Amino acid sequence: MKIFLANAEATLNLGITLGESLTAGSVILLEADLGAGKTTLVQGIGKGLGISELIVSPTFTLINEYTEGRLPLYHLDLYRLGPKEVAALNLETYWEGIEVTPGIVAIEWAERMPYKPDNYISVHLTYENENTRQAEITAVNCEISELISTIQID
Repeated sequence: MKIFLANAEATLNLGITLGESLTAGSVILLEADLGAGKTTLVQGIGKGLGISELIVSPTFTLINEYTEGRLPLYHLDLYRLGPKEVAALNLETYWEGIEVTPGIVAIEWAERMPYKPDNYISVHLTYENENTRQAEITAVNCEISELISTIQID
């Protein structure tokens, strides 16, 4: 599904809708150029989960964990990493809930992953022009078709 995003607020609202609807164990793989709205979308997911803490890109910390909402949010940024470094992070511990409480996993720069989970939601953000974006959302082995069909972004 492709969704036109008229401004940053629309990107935030898409994230809020996702955060209100997703269940524990959901993985969102984000792909986009710099400045296309990946972090804004994750900030919306956090708001939708009821997280009041400021959500910032974990470019230098790699992983930020927010645990105060309806579900934990694990926000990862792989921008500075190569495939071997990404593999060493053992990302599956997050989406399998092995050493953490199951929650929502949002991964920026997911194209840098040498492997992916069995089930995930892919969100590819692209520039339409200076201010507008387009989100292409694809569910891989998971059921979000009803959620996607009900998304209304202003």
